[in-house]
Amino acid sequence: MSRRFVASVQLVKEYVALFINRRAYTLQSSRPNPETGRHYYYRPKEKGSGEPVWLTDRTISAHLEGRITVGLYAINPSDQRCKWVAIDADYKTAMDDLIKLQYQLTTDHVDSALEMSRRGGHLWIFLAAPLLARECRIYIYDLAGRLGVPVKGTGLADGIEVFPKHDSIAAGAFGNAIRGPLGIHRGAGRRFWFYGADYTLEAQLAYLKRLRKLSEDELTRFTAGKDFPAEVRQLSSRARIVTERSLRSKPKFCILDYVGKTRIVGKNYVTRCPSCAQAGRDRGGDNLAILVSDPRFYLCWAGCRKEMIRAAVGHPILARQSA
Repeated sequence: MSRRFVASVQLVKEYVALFINRRAYTLQSSRPNPETGRHYYYRPKEKGSGEPVWLTDRTISAHLEGRITVGLYAINPSDQRCKWVAIDADYKTAMDDLIKLQYQLTTDHVDSALEMSRRGGHLWIFLAAPLLARECRIYIYDLAGRLGVPVKGTGLADGIEVFPKHDSIAAGAFGNAIRGPLGIHRGAGRRFWFYGADYTLEAQLAYLKRLRKLSEDELTRFTAGKDFPAEVRQLSSRARIVTERSLRSKPKFCILDYVGKTRIVGKNYVTRCPSCAQAGRDRGGDNLAILVSDPRFYLCWAGCRKEMIRAAVGHPILARQSA
């Protein structure tokens, strides 16, 4: 584990100015998942009430000092704008592609910061003021297309991922979070620094502050008359269709309405199994896994059948009825 740093009030203020665009956040689990060994992220909630916990200066201080690790959301749903764009790459030639992108950005007189990561790197671009997420994404995808940099999901298993991952999000939605820079990754047990500055919090944040920020006028000029590449538009269209179908086919019964406090582990909500609870088991409150993307699918790791779970919550599965 990296040596302890103390985050001053000034450092926290500088971090907020660079990275925080909304107060929702995720928290990386301090303990690895016993099955995968990975440290997953979840949205923290107040004990007892289950109300969401919001990002504070104290939270950021704990992140910078290495006591916790937070994930940050790019888009603020109130205006669909972001303060930064991050390009995540974690495949074999990731660093080569990130350096290509960084060099191309310099030809537009756009500064960027290259951050180490566990399997590749992150390239960050900071904005002079919050800018529309859609325009930011068009700019990066256009650069990637011109350079032949692969984009993950467009028929390719490996490629860059762009944060924000959406053009816009609904009120109350979150989008996708990315690990907040300069904290300690719980799995790796270390910080991943930005290239270009000494390995101290003070030097790192001073370096990031000096970078030239992309303005709205510049972004408008770079994206004038441009749109997403065809394969990216198709990807967005498929995602929208899946979402619309999911909404139309929302089941009458939703297991989430009948369980207690949940937390997110990987792709699942984890909570106490109602059937186990009736039998006096599941003291840890984590036997039931519910798929986040489609709560119709849930599984008790202790072996309770779906019929047993439905009966335990007072909604037994009737003949010819879908669960």
